[in-house]
Amino acid sequence: MPINRDFLINWEMEPVVQCYTDKDTMLFALSLGLGMDPEDPRQLQYVYEEGLKAFPTMPLVLCSPQGWAVHPEAGLNYRLMVHSEQRLKIHKPLPPAGTLRAVTRVDDVIDKGEGRGAILYLSRDIHDDESGELLATVSGTAFARGDGGFGGPSGPMIEPHRLPEGEAEYRLEATTSPQMALLYRLNGDRNPIHASPEIARSAKFPRPILHGLATYGVAANLLINEFADGDPARLKEYNARFSAPFFPGEKLTVEAWKQGNEISFRAFVAERDAVVLNNGYAVLTS
Repeated sequence: MPINRDFLINWEMEPVVQCYTDKDTMLFALSLGLGMDPEDPRQLQYVYEEGLKAFPTMPLVLCSPQGWAVHPEAGLNYRLMVHSEQRLKIHKPLPPAGTLRAVTRVDDVIDKGEGRGAILYLSRDIHDDESGELLATVSGTAFARGDGGFGGPSGPMIEPHRLPEGEAEYRLEATTSPQMALLYRLNGDRNPIHASPEIARSAKFPRPILHGLATYGVAANLLINEFADGDPARLKEYNARFSAPFFPGEKLTVEAWKQGNEISFRAFVAERDAVVLNNGYAVLTS
């Protein structure tokens, strides 16, 4: 069954309401490696209840719809789908505990052609359930590798952010722990490829890989510390493409260019010469 584009873009998904506590907020931060230096106030603000702050990328793991890709009317070969891009707009910092509500929508489905796959653009606005206030807009791209040639439109596609030419102005580094994926999966994504060596090898990886959103979060923390004096409330927009797997325990290196309040960046593993996040773009307030 080919992709049913009309069904997907007109699909009114059920609202997802999610309660979370300060324990969830601290777990999310710990799963990004924050707290590895428990005396660093820039890390302690995310993992200690006194003055606790939610890390800015936490909305990505909240109010996610479960099982949407396997809906029989969607016509998706979900086993061949991969998360290829992530975009985040922060309208107001997430409280350290609360109840949220969001509805996910499929904004468009692009046909790249037979044998070339399809692109799905998805988004959700996350609101405080009690006040209705908009806190974050989460949007991203799924690449359906096995679903091209269904007869849909070939565009328009969202163009990736272009990095400046020439050598980066900043070079930032973060060490990750070998158990990082085992912690991050407790936020909701329990795909065994992040935990089981056997399943990872069956997918042609030498060992379990880290969640792309975890790598995305580690890079965000480096940018916040370097360009926002460690203040998470200054991050307003944060986008990147996932370009290669990252393995827990590796060192992440971020190259960045700054122009006013806008940051362009990419992240890579120097030992493997592998770019894992590309076409990165962040906006910070002054």
